[in-house]
Amino acid sequence: MWHGRFIVAKQEGKWEYVSRARNINAAVIVAIDDGHVLLVEQYRHPLKAPCLELPAGLVGDDEEGEPVEIAAARELEEETGYHAEKIELIGRFASSPGMVSETFDLVRATGLARVGEGGGVEDEHIIVHRVPLAEVTQFVAAKRNQGFVIDAKMLLLLAADILR
Repeated sequence: MWHGRFIVAKQEGKWEYVSRARNINAAVIVAIDDGHVLLVEQYRHPLKAPCLELPAGLVGDDEEGEPVEIAAARELEEETGYHAEKIELIGRFASSPGMVSETFDLVRATGLARVGEGGGVEDEHIIVHRVPLAEVTQFVAAKRNQGFVIDAKMLLLLAADILR
């Protein structure tokens, strides 16, 4: 139906959905350092609002066949300014399987060292937050009250409080 650099709109029978172009995947990074988690915020044009998220990025957008761990390490450093000594693959998940074929690989980053400012590339304007794990729920609530959209992948950090 439509094809862009990063996404493709498709139709199969009556089913319409969006997929990533060129078999691009995404990596989502859980980066915990000394009892703190790294979170990022940035304006998301589809939502017309700032969004609070785990660091993440595309795998294979510039280099086909790029290993997930390499892409995740690159994205973590670009977005947050932290270098990870180790990237561990946790598993593949679907972000919104009713309308998007995109999946993402969840990884854990450990052995973190700050090597730069972060902020992303070009016009991403990413703001980095290093939040104590014990304060994540309150931090998310404060951001929500400021009009932020909270990425669904943040449920990973909020689940214990939600299920209580």
